Amino acid sequence: MKLPDVISSTQSKRIKSAVKLLKRHGRKSSGQFLVEGPQAVREALDRHVSQDLNGHNPGVPEWMGSTIDPKGAVVDLFITEEAAEIHPEFVETVKSAQIDWNIVTPEVLAELATTVNSQGVVAVCEHLDVALDSVIDKEAQLIVVLSQVRDPGNAGTIIRLADAAGADAVVLTSSSVDIYNDKTVRSTAGSLSHIPVVTGVGLSEVTELARARGLQVLAADANDDAHDLHHPWDSGLDLTARTTWVFGNEAWGMGEKDLELCDASAAVPIYGKAESLNLATAAGVCIYESARNQRM
Repeated sequence: MKLPDVISSTQSKRIKSAVKLLKRHGRKSSGQFLVEGPQAVREALDRHVSQDLNGHNPGVPEWMGSTIDPKGAVVDLFITEEAAEIHPEFVETVKSAQIDWNIVTPEVLAELATTVNSQGVVAVCEHLDVALDSVIDKEAQLIVVLSQVRDPGNAGTIIRLADAAGADAVVLTSSSVDIYNDKTVRSTAGSLSHIPVVTGVGLSEVTELARARGLQVLAADANDDAHDLHHPWDSGLDLTARTTWVFGNEAWGMGEKDLELCDASAAVPIYGKAESLNLATAAGVCIYESARNQRM
């Protein structure tokens, strides 16, 4: 396999530009972010190729936006010689798709990687968040909303859960974690390339649109009026209905004003002695209960 010249200096213009994406300001100003590791890079490349994100495919889904400015396109790939030998398909893909790429030394890749034991490959991708009204429509069955969720691990895990459960989209309200944070991206395990994500909107805007499009809005909250998620029929909660689930902050949950924006609350029952469930775990139970009931 013929390889290009190796970038061995961290002072390379392309490396310095990519390093800026490790900071939120750099990601925001450029509209790009880093994807690290074979699994996440593979998913990003697969998405790029399957949708022909060079802009030639008129069949690109509406939520991805204009084919002239494709969402999530891979614009650069940095890979060590060892990783290129292990994953020759990456090199073949970027060549075929005419994506810029370079072999870099392990020392240079370490400047871009955020894990201790990097696996030798990092991609630069365009942001992929989309407009709210492009995903909450009359066809949407299951929407997941994260309201002021601050932990990147929780946010990434819930995006992955929503993808696995077949949800239509994930929405992160204002003051939630940056989805392009390296920990968030890593926690999605590639699902960021699969499911539409909306960011920076107000909860009232989300709930109003969801209700207008015919979705019920459920808050995951263990208040006194909450339905028992395992016995919803006892209190008239219909989990077969098209649903928007809202999950609140890890520390304080959902405030009274936010709960008022929802149609009802539902809580995961605790049968043992644990005081509560972690946010991502509770979200997984709720999301899958809706997914299961909608498919029955």
